[in-house]
Amino acid sequence: MCLAVPGRVLDIGEKDGTRMATVDFGGVHKEVCLEYLPDLQVGEYAIVHVGFALQRLDEESARQTLALFEELGMLQEEFGDPWEQAAAQAGADSPWPFADGPSADGPSAGETAASRHAQAEGGQL
Repeated sequence: MCLAVPGRVLDIGEKDGTRMATVDFGGVHKEVCLEYLPDLQVGEYAIVHVGFALQRLDEESARQTLALFEELGMLQEEFGDPWEQAAAQAGADSPWPFADGPSADGPSAGETAASRHAQAEGGQL
């Protein structure tokens, strides 16, 4: 899901001729394009969607929205590490009794079909 998230401008610069800012989204810092809000200043808040600052926002509204997103877990979903999220989801969807792999009776995580076949035949791989 892509949210429009409020963030506070930390600094402003130019990158390849485009006005850019580092924006703080409740502790997560991202680079954001300011071309739609050319007069936005350091310390101000803006609604950001897919890397573009779209609308100026007052501080109280920004803080309330960030607090709500945090409470709902939406900031982690939006800004969290995608590998960490995928691993957590894979663990939740795992058919094994433990999230980190099969039980003692089942195959090990690194075991392949070929190695299981070789073991069944009494041979080595």
